[in-house]
Amino acid sequence: MFDNILLPVDLAHEASWKQALPAALRCASDTGKIHVLGIVHDLGGAMVANFLPANFVQTAMEKMKTELLAFTAEQLPEAAETEVHVAHGHVAETILRIAGDLKADLIVMASHPPSELQTLLIGSQADKVVRHSTIPVLVVR
Repeated sequence: MFDNILLPVDLAHEASWKQALPAALRCASDTGKIHVLGIVHDLGGAMVANFLPANFVQTAMEKMKTELLAFTAEQLPEAAETEVHVAHGHVAETILRIAGDLKADLIVMASHPPSELQTLLIGSQADKVVRHSTIPVLVVR
C-alpha cells in the first residue's frame, strides 16, 4: 500500500483516468492521499505565445483547477483523501517534477495502446515517465 499517490489525468480524455483512478484507490493505504494532477501543456516557444492572450496560461490553469475539483468531488469517494494540483509544462517532465515535489511514492497513469502511430513517432508520455522515474509507476490500460 502507498501513502502518497500521484494520479495525472486529462479530463478531455476519459481513458486517462477511467482505469487509473480505481487502480490508484486500490493502491492507497488507509491513510493514503491521492494527488490528482492536471497539466496545461506547454505550447512551444515565443512564436506560438505571440498568438495567445497575455494571460492564457494563468486562465487555463484556473479553469483546469475548477474542473479538477468538480471531477474529484464527483468521481472519488468521500472517504478518499485527495488534493488537486495544476501545473504547466511538458507532460512527462511535469509529472516527474510534481512527483518529486510531493514526495510521491507511486505514480498511477494510463497509457494508450502501443500500436498507435503517435507512439511510434514521438513515444508515449507513460513510457517517458516509466523510463525516468525514481519511484514505482503503475501504467494501466
